[in-house]
Amino acid sequence: METVISLDKIVKNYYIGSITVEALRSVDVDIKKNEYVAIMGPSGSGKSTLMNLIGALDTPTSGEYVLNGTDVSKMDDNRLAEIRNQEIGFIFQTFNLLPRYTALENVTLPLIYAGMGKTERVERAKQVLDEVGLADRMDHRPNELSGGQRQRVAVARALVNNPSIILADEPTGNLDSKTSVDIMKLFGLIHERGNTIILVTHEESIALYAHRIIRLLDGKIDKIEINKNPAK
Repeated sequence: METVISLDKIVKNYYIGSITVEALRSVDVDIKKNEYVAIMGPSGSGKSTLMNLIGALDTPTSGEYVLNGTDVSKMDDNRLAEIRNQEIGFIFQTFNLLPRYTALENVTLPLIYAGMGKTERVERAKQVLDEVGLADRMDHRPNELSGGQRQRVAVARALVNNPSIILADEPTGNLDSKTSVDIMKLFGLIHERGNTIILVTHEESIALYAHRIIRLLDGKIDKIEINKNPAK
């Protein structure tokens, strides 16, 4: 199966005055097309740093990162932004929706950056909002939606550009248990459609939806587990 993400000897250091913080220490990870992977680890283990690197939000201190055949390790900020918009859909714990925009307007935003015309982007945004079960909430603003509905808007926004990879950072962190299950079922449908899903979570129950769990400790991979019976 085709490898979409390849991290080779990734090191990420942060410098605070004369102090060097080693956030990632020679991490090797390969993720295949249409894999469903969870990244876990305690606070300070490096999982947020790893997510930022995979999402092309940051670059490594050393090592190589190849994303869909393109080496993104040493790209400048403008090129990284292009890669993010083309390849990756982001879903965050805090939803990151613009409060004054409707659900439809929030979902069209990535398409504006992609240069799509207004009629086409509105039609595309309506399509994905319908796919995530929000056809009747398109004109509502975030404060008029429940937490689960807001996360569905965020999922629709992540999907609207047809990215190959969905990167979700604690996507159920602000949701109750029933809504969390609903959102994870939606992730399952997205995975079945062919997307590669990378899930960063501290919750074991959420990680169990993934087919492979990468556990980090002190900036290194502690172990990788194959989940033969993922939750559905």
